[in-house]
Amino acid sequence: MEAAASASSPMLVLLALSVALLVFHIGLQGMLSTRELGSAWNAGPRDEPRRPAGVIAGRAARASANFRETYPAFVALALALAIAGDPAGYGLAGAWLWFAARLVYLPLYLAGVPYIRSLVWIVALAGLAVMAGVIIL
Repeated sequence: MEAAASASSPMLVLLALSVALLVFHIGLQGMLSTRELGSAWNAGPRDEPRRPAGVIAGRAARASANFRETYPAFVALALALAIAGDPAGYGLAGAWLWFAARLVYLPLYLAGVPYIRSLVWIVALAGLAVMAGVIIL
């Protein structure tokens, strides 16, 4: 695959967007924790484990952890599809499904919406399954 062609791959663009989503998760979690625990805690070495007691800060931390549980699988599958050359097929559709579901998941988690949030998580997992299926089949 030519370097210029691979750099413009829709899968790599989506991978870059997913990094932005990861940074957003981390930033949101950090901002909410700092708001509750203070900037001195954030700037310090955090030797003593402290967790924010606030509901939203806790949800942001759990949503971020949940995102990071499936993110390595997404990155691996996206790179495999980019290498395999699936620029606009089912693999890309699965990747967009995962990404869109992860975008929807965060506000649902922060709002404390049950059941629908779990359904959206399953949709994201289905996106990963589609991506894997394209590679395997």
